[in-house]
Amino acid sequence: MVIYIFVGLALVIAVFAIVAALQPTDFRISRKVRIAAPAPVVFAEVNDFHKWTAWSPYEKFDPAMKRSYEGAPAGDGAVYSWNGNRNAGEGRSTIIESRPNELIKIRLEFVRPFKCTNTAEFTFAPEGDTTAVTWSLYGKNTFMGKAFGLIMNMDKMVGGQFEDGLGQLKSVAEASSKS
Repeated sequence: MVIYIFVGLALVIAVFAIVAALQPTDFRISRKVRIAAPAPVVFAEVNDFHKWTAWSPYEKFDPAMKRSYEGAPAGDGAVYSWNGNRNAGEGRSTIIESRPNELIKIRLEFVRPFKCTNTAEFTFAPEGDTTAVTWSLYGKNTFMGKAFGLIMNMDKMVGGQFEDGLGQLKSVAEASSKS
């Protein structure tokens, strides 16, 4: 009887591994919001990592998180590193491309809870009296990322965090625009 249990367990693990391996390698998660503020105001909030504490949903994961800033004060070459609790993890963000009022690309390197490197991207498009802001994350899934994706809906989880952050960014930028 024990042998049947082990064979059954091995089959379940094998099927799970095969299904995980067949998942798409590339992923992209995006959310968009319209903000009643000019593109330069919104862009300035994202282009300077020092300002992220006011709107980033990830800052709430660990209020005691250790933060450090290096490189340029904002824009190309600005670096933000963090080390926090198990919810915040540890990592480093580097602005690798900054086109004023148009685009910000960030190399996002996680050390823990798991190692990976992805790209975060913000685009800013003026639309009348508003600015359409899109926050995206894209990259390649490792086997572990694919397996995790079978258990957790990453688009829903990360997308929900992006929605929260964009809502906070909207509040901050619209208040700043009125000042």
